[in-house]
Amino acid sequence: MTWIGDNSVLIWEQLREHLFLALLPMVLGLLISVPLGYVATRFSWLANPLVALGGVLYSLPSIALFIVLPALIGTKVLSAANIVIALTIYAVSLLIRNVIDGLRSVPEDVLQAAVSVGYGTLRRVITIDLPIAVPVIFAGLRVVTVANISMVSVGAIIGIGGLGELFTLGFQQDFLTPILVGVVLSLALALLADVALVGLQRILTPWARVNTPKEA
Repeated sequence: MTWIGDNSVLIWEQLREHLFLALLPMVLGLLISVPLGYVATRFSWLANPLVALGGVLYSLPSIALFIVLPALIGTKVLSAANIVIALTIYAVSLLIRNVIDGLRSVPEDVLQAAVSVGYGTLRRVITIDLPIAVPVIFAGLRVVTVANISMVSVGAIIGIGGLGELFTLGFQQDFLTPILVGVVLSLALALLADVALVGLQRILTPWARVNTPKEA
């Protein structure tokens, strides 16, 4: 406990960095995946290649991507941009399938009804397609968020890894406390982020609560 009190500033800084490095790629991945997924549903021949490409990109080892990216995009090895871009690639790889499946789950009669009452494409996508697709998209978003929180720690190998740097510190000093603090806070972050996303999904889909059958 003494080490935690003496290093509270360091722990807080690593926690904030970890949260930033995990959540920013999640948001960017969602912003990229939604228009890509919509295009894939409009031009169905694009869907399978996009999903296949996502699978290939997600299979790339994270540590290799963290090391290779600086040479490809011209950033410094210790730049946080490497982590953000790498995790955004992983986020898009996972989310693209969920966005396509979610948009495809919108019933055809609902689409036709919207068109018949004069909904334009943009209005229909924002007010009908995406809300109906929210449960499927959020299922992928929860996986992406937890995976990002886990993978950020790997960045500690190149000197930027949020709570992962506590692991490095513990191993270098042969001291268990920083490692345990890093593990506990990583697990807590993943749990809190997942609970927050479940709550946000409930807010965005109030009709799902209304339609949930009561248990006998």
